[in-house]
Amino acid sequence: MATRTQTLPATTASASAGLLMPSISLWWREVVRFYRQRARVVGVIASPLLFWIVIGSGFGTSFRSSGAGGQHYLEFFFPGAIIMIVLFTAIFTMMSVIEDRKEGFLLSVLVAPVSRSVIVLGKVVGGATLATLQGLIFLVFAPAVGVHFTLVSFALTVLAIFLVAFSLTALGFIIAWPMDSTQAFHAIINLFLIPLWLLSGSLFPLSGATLWIRVLMRINPLTYGTEALRALLFPASASTDLSLSGNFAVLGLFTLVMFVLSFLIANRRTTNPAA
Repeated sequence: MATRTQTLPATTASASAGLLMPSISLWWREVVRFYRQRARVVGVIASPLLFWIVIGSGFGTSFRSSGAGGQHYLEFFFPGAIIMIVLFTAIFTMMSVIEDRKEGFLLSVLVAPVSRSVIVLGKVVGGATLATLQGLIFLVFAPAVGVHFTLVSFALTVLAIFLVAFSLTALGFIIAWPMDSTQAFHAIINLFLIPLWLLSGSLFPLSGATLWIRVLMRINPLTYGTEALRALLFPASASTDLSLSGNFAVLGLFTLVMFVLSFLIANRRTTNPAA
């Protein structure tokens, strides 16, 4: 009896190590792989920065005159630019799932004596880490639009960015896992993920949209991530339709659902050994 009692914790510890160590290796591989591609890193930051400056400056006067409480469009668009960076980073990192399949790396991991959950943990957590870091880098421009953090507001901002990054990376994994073509992946991005960002309240406020657009924005989970960031960065201009805790609750639920679905799709057995 004593032998069984002593063996069980050892077996549990061994199983945990067998899941965590390969996942950490894949996580680190994603981080190193991304930052070795300098052009990709620069593009992820430069494109939203250009959008933020050009669009924000161009719409600044008209946005103020439309009754936005005196807020400049550069301020309103700032949370949307962060969401765009997170989205682009999640897209780029999850393209590695397709590239790994073509190069044979994914097959070598699948035939290894480890669970498929290792791939999900390594890929999704790695992509979420990168997307969060890229979003936090953009926060260096926050003082330029009058954002001043307290310790609590900064911690909650990091949490909001991480939840958005994790959910979008898991969503990108779900889309990329059954695909073997980067062209098809880009087509899905243009058809689905970019409109998801456009209808998140990043470009225009929820209150000023037409009824059917407002309904789409309401059912878009990314809207609640954008509103959470806006409430933390610009409390005076935040929407009063949903509280900060409500935004976090919806965003957390969306993150959990995407993570569970990524596990389910990765562990689904198919006749294709590389899928």
